[in-house]
Amino acid sequence: MENENSKPYKIKEAVLKDAAYRKLIKPELADELYDKVLAIVVAGKKYRDPEYSAQQLAKDLNTNPRYLSAVINSRFGQNYSCLVNEFRIRDAQHMLTDKRYKNLTMEQIGMAVGFSNRQSFYAAFFKYKGVAPHKFRAQYM
Repeated sequence: MENENSKPYKIKEAVLKDAAYRKLIKPELADELYDKVLAIVVAGKKYRDPEYSAQQLAKDLNTNPRYLSAVINSRFGQNYSCLVNEFRIRDAQHMLTDKRYKNLTMEQIGMAVGFSNRQSFYAAFFKYKGVAPHKFRAQYM
């Protein structure tokens, strides 16, 4: 069995907690916030901005950050950071397999999709894809 210290990038498994506050979410409002989160974070590509936080998103949506967090957890099944990183990794996958971006370094790709440094890009990419970005690229180039 693999121990915690042998995992690359010290990735920990996500633990889903049953929080009582999730039962207080109003379904209609949650659906509305879900659509707005998708519009801002995904369609508006705010995930590419490393400075764009859950607090800023809550402010832009005129809602409470804790309530927004509960909605993101209940509707997306993950927290804000994981949600944002999921879309960053999707973008990175595209860039790593598209020959138009073959001259970009891993750091440049990580920055282009919204990671603030190379280490966080590598850790997130490995978490989602199970392989380092440079090895992923090598499979396609």
